[in-house]
Amino acid sequence: MSLTGLRPDPTFYPSPRLAMEAPRETLAYVALLRPDRREPDALAVVELDPRSPQYGSMVNKLSLTHVGDELHHYGWNACSAALCPMTGHPFTERRYLIVPGLRSSRLYIVDTRPDPRRPAIVKEIPPEEVSRKTGYSRPHTVHCGPEGVYISTLGARGEKGDEGVPGIFLLDCESFEIRGRWEMERGPQQMSYDFWWNIPHDYLVSSEWGLPPMFENGLVAEDLLANRYGHRLHFWDLHARRNVATIDLGANHQMALEVRPAHDPTKDHGFLGVVVDTTNLEGSIWTWWREGGRFHAKKTATIPAEPADPADLPDLLKSFKAVPPLVTDIDLSLDDRFLYVACWGTGELRQYDVSNPMQPRLAGSLRLGGIAAHTPHPGGRPFHGGPQMLEISRDGERVYFTNSLYSSWDEQFYPGGVHGEMAMAKVGANGGLALDANFLIEFPAGFRSHQIRLEGGDCSTESFCFASA
Repeated sequence: MSLTGLRPDPTFYPSPRLAMEAPRETLAYVALLRPDRREPDALAVVELDPRSPQYGSMVNKLSLTHVGDELHHYGWNACSAALCPMTGHPFTERRYLIVPGLRSSRLYIVDTRPDPRRPAIVKEIPPEEVSRKTGYSRPHTVHCGPEGVYISTLGARGEKGDEGVPGIFLLDCESFEIRGRWEMERGPQQMSYDFWWNIPHDYLVSSEWGLPPMFENGLVAEDLLANRYGHRLHFWDLHARRNVATIDLGANHQMALEVRPAHDPTKDHGFLGVVVDTTNLEGSIWTWWREGGRFHAKKTATIPAEPADPADLPDLLKSFKAVPPLVTDIDLSLDDRFLYVACWGTGELRQYDVSNPMQPRLAGSLRLGGIAAHTPHPGGRPFHGGPQMLEISRDGERVYFTNSLYSSWDEQFYPGGVHGEMAMAKVGANGGLALDANFLIEFPAGFRSHQIRLEGGDCSTESFCFASA
């Protein structure tokens, strides 16, 4: 921890607008998965400074120490939430990446200093310690908050992770000791996935995917057709750590995944992506909001499935004669204007203008990859998979994305293989998307790419307690 001048880390921003005015990102850290287990997973360091001769290339690769971790949604030890009133860590640095293995339940603490291009592992937390101190397994999403690091899990105890209910636990942001599980009263919550919050308004929202037997070895068609995957939103009193409301979206709305609250803390709404509707294979975007002290949710945008020749489809989809969009990630720009939606199945990246959150308007779209389309990158190079994990630059001018969802699901939907890649789209001043023809990173053979984190913070990690002027 640095206490130089007793000033907060300069990458902590009081408001979204000030974060947008900060210096441009110069590095990205990208999770690389090695599903064949011939090597450990890794973190790639990608050069994003256009002044560098290495721009748009991987400049380093940090190999982890075990095979089969299956890295997923890792994050920083501290962020702009450290500037919230009553925080106990205003002088902590945004220095360490908390990197969970979704399949192994192991946590790595990675130091990005003194040389951000050469990060190093400084601590490991074994799965046995996670289980002993929390009763949870399969850590998934990392968010830095005022009290420390929050980590959601998809599994509970037992070899299969289904002996109990998964949830959230806290990690100290300086010592990296596990404090324990977060929930005091979970109410009807039985499955877990993503979460985020509005800190000044003192609530947290969480979503659902499925228990480990429902995803670790691939999509279970019987569970999907029986509507057994998650389809509810849960709202929590952030301070009291108890469930205050649960909204069922309807059992046909399977896999309620990413939640993206408005960045401006005066706004009491946010967005949710739902992977598939089992009645018609469409994906959907939902808007949730609080009004009169009560939480509500409404489907505000739909993305239809696209007809396809069964010969072009994997076995899982042949009988449907269509490609579902498979909404697997969404991300919201810091000015709360544009919501980006990854349609991993059809290979489409959509941009919605959500200035009116109840009426998202399609403002831009691009195509790359796709189960049936196989749309190449400009210049003719193939793109495997489709747009999947998204990350938006703080100024809102660039959208980076990778192409792997989860190793066992990659095999089902893209049996031809998903080779690790990262692309970037440029955003028009008034909306619109255009692929950067000169930006396509191909990671080392055998690795797949997933979560992206930007040095200095990004749109899917930052939470604020002060409104923009």
